[in-house]
Amino acid sequence: MPDRPLWQLSATELSARIADGSVSSLEAVRSAIDRMREKNPSLNAVVDDLSDDALEEAEELDRLFAQAGPVGELHGVPVTIKENTDQKGRPTPNGVVAYKDVIAPDDAPIVRSLKTAGAIIIGRTNTPEFSFRATTVNELHGRTYNPWNDWATSGGSSGGASSAVMSGMCALAQGNDLAGSLRFPAAATGAATIKPGFGRTATYNPSATAEFGMLTQVALMQGVIAREVRDLRLAMNALIRYDPHDPWMVTMPFAGEPLEGPIKVAFTKNTFEFALHPAVERALDTARDALSDAGYAITETDPPDLREVAREMWRAVLGEVDALEGADIRTHGSETFKGVYQDYFKVFEPYRGDELLRAMARRSHYVREWLLFLQDYPLVLTPFMPVPTLAWDRDAQGPEGAREMLGEAIYSGSINYLGLPAGNVPANYNDGLPVGVQIVGRRFREDLILDACEAIELRVGVMANRLFERG
Repeated sequence: MPDRPLWQLSATELSARIADGSVSSLEAVRSAIDRMREKNPSLNAVVDDLSDDALEEAEELDRLFAQAGPVGELHGVPVTIKENTDQKGRPTPNGVVAYKDVIAPDDAPIVRSLKTAGAIIIGRTNTPEFSFRATTVNELHGRTYNPWNDWATSGGSSGGASSAVMSGMCALAQGNDLAGSLRFPAAATGAATIKPGFGRTATYNPSATAEFGMLTQVALMQGVIAREVRDLRLAMNALIRYDPHDPWMVTMPFAGEPLEGPIKVAFTKNTFEFALHPAVERALDTARDALSDAGYAITETDPPDLREVAREMWRAVLGEVDALEGADIRTHGSETFKGVYQDYFKVFEPYRGDELLRAMARRSHYVREWLLFLQDYPLVLTPFMPVPTLAWDRDAQGPEGAREMLGEAIYSGSINYLGLPAGNVPANYNDGLPVGVQIVGRRFREDLILDACEAIELRVGVMANRLFERG
């Protein structure tokens, strides 16, 4: 619709209009900045405003466009960067007061890839302390609010990113995901996202003084949050540029070979010892029916070992994090965060010493079982959480709150632990809040996941449009 403000346009539509010359980069960026200045005071999503630099960059891109056309597939598209990701000359505090003066000496690979594609960074978004909570709040910048509801979490750890993109401050918001940090914010706010699989995008911060632990290297992936699924495809094609700073990155084309149809999808509603909320069940049924009508072959069956994988993931990752970062957390974390951190241990006792080594060895068994399962079912439709969302401070409400945040996230961190890609898309709207579902896929087949997510989105609609109707 031509009368829609530019900040409402998808990244795909905006980039197309910039590429055909009907919209300038400066117009696109100025519209996003105006929206950011309108909405950010109440949401606190962007905590480092880069408007002035962004406007200068937009003018430069317009000059380059006049000479030779678009510099890349995201020419002039306004984006944000999460504050745990290095951007040259900017702080990378990771939500921690003690790290507020850590200045990035260079761009992280994902920032470089976005810039190479022509994206313009208008600001940096909030993240919880150490990017290690399922809600976004810290003593350095305060709390980021969910644009739908003050009670609900905006998700974590990319809660600033999800709030920014869903409220229209940017067309794409960069984030990362160790145990659900792209998918939980997307599910909480009605956005679309995909957590890339192991080796797909580059993870590296030039400001880092030590390497990540082995499990974190396997599980942590860089990506984006968007309002529409097609924008994820556009962005992913830009983000898979090879970067040797990440020794695990693999050069692979984004789109794989077509599969003979109909594509088989394993479908599960199993939430184990946790009750499945009726709104989540409706979302799953809607997603299943949308995929079936789109020609997918749906079989209700449980994927292998999932409950065991989820427990293993948290016990192993918490053991690794505590061994490598525990001293910093206890020294520099706020009292609230240190309490949450200790409650995590009461829910999932960390593996230590030989136990941790044996758990890391067992991981290959679980990965193998899933890879064999995915030979039969290239896609798996699952819940993401058994409930639509949670209160913003639920994980700070004692061990039971931590159990609800982490323990119920069976389909979240387990997929990181397996190194598999997974997408999230809203499939229901309940009591004023969106409800998301998850699709897991084969390694390096994010394209198949996005195809399926688009089929669900076509049935349900773009959730951000409901939010924009509210102002």
